Amino acid sequence: MSLVRLTDVRLAFGAEPVLDGANLAIEAGETVALIGRNGAGKSSLMRLLSGEIQIDSGQLVRQTGLRTALLDQSVPTGNDERSIASMVATGLVEGGQQVADYLALVGEEDPDIDKLQEHHDALDACDGWRGEQKVQAILNRLGLPSDSSFGSLSGGMKRRVMLARALVGEPDLLLLDEPTNHLDIAAVEQLEETVRGFGGSVLLITHDRAFLRRLATRILDLDLGKLTSWPGDYDTYLRGKAAALEAQDRADAQFDKKLAEEERWIRQGIKARRTRNEGRVRALEAMRRERSKRRNAVGTAKAKLQEGERSGAKVVECKALNFTLPDGRVLVDNLDLLVQRGDKIGLIGPNGVGKTTLIKMLLGHLEPTSGDIELGTNLEVAWFDQHRQQLDETQTAQENISGGSDTVVIDGEPRHVLSYLQDFLFAPARSRAPIRRLSGGERNRLLLAKLFAKPSNLLVMDEPTNDLDVETLELLESLLVNYKGTLLLVSHDRDFLDNTITSTLAFEGDGRVAEYVGGYQDWLRQRPEPKAAKPNGKKMASVPAAPAPVAKPKKKLSYKEQRELDELPAKIETLETELEAAQAQLADPDLYKKDPKAYQQASDDIDRLGNEIMTSMERWEELEA
Repeated sequence: MSLVRLTDVRLAFGAEPVLDGANLAIEAGETVALIGRNGAGKSSLMRLLSGEIQIDSGQLVRQTGLRTALLDQSVPTGNDERSIASMVATGLVEGGQQVADYLALVGEEDPDIDKLQEHHDALDACDGWRGEQKVQAILNRLGLPSDSSFGSLSGGMKRRVMLARALVGEPDLLLLDEPTNHLDIAAVEQLEETVRGFGGSVLLITHDRAFLRRLATRILDLDLGKLTSWPGDYDTYLRGKAAALEAQDRADAQFDKKLAEEERWIRQGIKARRTRNEGRVRALEAMRRERSKRRNAVGTAKAKLQEGERSGAKVVECKALNFTLPDGRVLVDNLDLLVQRGDKIGLIGPNGVGKTTLIKMLLGHLEPTSGDIELGTNLEVAWFDQHRQQLDETQTAQENISGGSDTVVIDGEPRHVLSYLQDFLFAPARSRAPIRRLSGGERNRLLLAKLFAKPSNLLVMDEPTNDLDVETLELLESLLVNYKGTLLLVSHDRDFLDNTITSTLAFEGDGRVAEYVGGYQDWLRQRPEPKAAKPNGKKMASVPAAPAPVAKPKKKLSYKEQRELDELPAKIETLETELEAAQAQLADPDLYKKDPKAYQQASDDIDRLGNEIMTSMERWEELEA
């Protein structure tokens, strides 16, 4: 039995449904990625599966005793003084509050002995010590300190704590909503390993394509209320989705052509109307109703970067640059750097290492401890701030762009601000709404709109990819690649870095900042042997290489196993052919209307064949080894 199954589910918060006749089954042990534009309803589907909201109609069936845990895309704010251990303990299914209270008391400098004894007795009564052991185990696994105050943590550390809280309850279904937001690359890679080692099923929403490619075994596409399942990896989904959209466009064009012909016929003269075929009239009325129900695809964003006048050939040069914090920690040590017009430079390194600090020094916003900085001539700087402080929460999207005016000047020509915002996929009603009502992805798009309305020849982008959907990410990549000015980019998105930058500034510890040609993957190939880092940033000895594993002699296959191994390639090829046929059948946009049973059978076949292919591939690897 599936862990959870949706059948013909409908969910709506306004005129247009978020889910419109959705069907979904999540099986044990699979990792499913949910793809869709910002605002499509991905987070709503997560909340529905976690039990936070209810469906409007249809059927939702959960496996008896199913445990779910949701890692929300937003992290708690405020000054929560609970310890990390106490916060994680609240995720326990049984005795969580007792364990959390005990760990909070233990974390105090001078705990009350009598209260401590009371908590000991409470844990004895509910077998809470097993829960306390689970908390300590997950903290060790994720490298989290137990006694630190949760409220004092950075956004990235809070996200890791909330992940530990979700995992400690040992859920059957783990729901991850944008789990890589605000995490540095090392933390993202650790998260990958954590998810890969998780024994249950995972449904994740992510804009990080490298993360998605490494983990997803199936893709769910949510578009205009319709939920479609695509077995296989992300690249297979991209090819299949493109083919399905092309087929849908052809079908819509044929339908619209037929409708136009029938509309011309019905508008003929009096004689034609007296003698018209009533069956044909009824067919036309049915076509009109069908056309009115069609939800047209949301347009593609048409963002465009305004480029200012050319800057001087030298944008900024620094010599022997140093920056030391009051506590003595060195962020930048003796850096020599020349940034020239047209350079596209990515800055990579752990959170808090000093990437934004370096940019502020290079642009003259922060005084270095020592060293010389020389700015070039005719610089026009546009800065994307990851905290979105350039947006006024009390104003509407329209007011944030135009300052109260009806127009903005784009490429020297006045343009109505609502028309300009439509290029960034803001409908007029959304443009007039206070931005506190906008999602994280919409706010990032709004900040891009504000940024791109200003001519620039030096573009600074500090974590621009958070909360953006994949389609907007790819558009932004294209804009940056074609931008003729200079780019300074801070990002933890590995694919985004590889697709946009031409050189890398890597923070390698102890204030050392080294420059490398190429993107993230190029840096991986060129970097020196990594060294272990301590939380306080102090240098540690190089991690010794692990001893080479002793090769074990291969076990001789039995006759039956050898025969199975010989037959597997042909079996996999047959299954893949059947899968392609089922996908081609499902790509027919009229299949559901013509034959709902055939549509459901094709959908079920795709799920079944995808699982069989995966099982066969794993068995092939097992026998080959």
